[in-house]
Amino acid sequence: MIDLAPAPASLPTGHRVYAIGDIHGCDAQLDILHAIIADDLADRPIATALLLHIGDYVDRGPDTASVIARLLRGSPLPGIPMVNLMGNHEHTMLEALSGERAAATDWLFAGGRASLESYGIDPDSPRESWPGAIPFSHLDFLRGLSLMHREGGYVFVHAGIRPGIALEHQARDDLLRMRQPFLYSDAEFGAVVVHGHTPVKAPVVRHNRIAIDTGAVFGGKLTCVVLEAETIGFLTADPVGEPVSILHR
Repeated sequence: MIDLAPAPASLPTGHRVYAIGDIHGCDAQLDILHAIIADDLADRPIATALLLHIGDYVDRGPDTASVIARLLRGSPLPGIPMVNLMGNHEHTMLEALSGERAAATDWLFAGGRASLESYGIDPDSPRESWPGAIPFSHLDFLRGLSLMHREGGYVFVHAGIRPGIALEHQARDDLLRMRQPFLYSDAEFGAVVVHGHTPVKAPVVRHNRIAIDTGAVFGGKLTCVVLEAETIGFLTADPVGEPVSILHR
């Protein structure tokens, strides 16, 4: 059974959120975590639930194409809606595939080689040939990702929130890439921020934020935070296969 503790915010009665941290091509691990979530739902039925992925589905790990294909099939939990947020890696991938040469160079350095190889593309092939080898449905999925989602006293974003700026006025680049000053801020952000982007060994729970990127692609667990009423808990899936080099964080 999941261990529950007091949460830094709350959700309406009868509502639960399952939010999963950065996946980075770890499709087998994601499949296991989805099954663990399904078991939790079966053990603890609730009136309304939501499955949310926090972004960074692509790059570094071996199975980017499989992760996107899995998410394209819709929610793995029958009757449970799913929300998918954009991460900085999806944003860079789209820029690279649009023909921006600087973005393509950045993408290759940040883990894009593994994404291309998952689609059967030679990363050293002409860059203008890359988009045609990726299914249009996958590109359309990436373009349609959301930047932010609100539920009760929580706001879900990939990276973070710039302190002192209202949630509705946050810059796109901050939502996708923010680390400092967000991570060390004691400010109230208008909601407790649930985020990934910055790998941690174990989930971090503060009064103003919850960090859930536990470095699955680097050999860590894939983490799901479970939020319900005034409680918080975590479900995790152990690593599958060999981790990628820590140098490509």
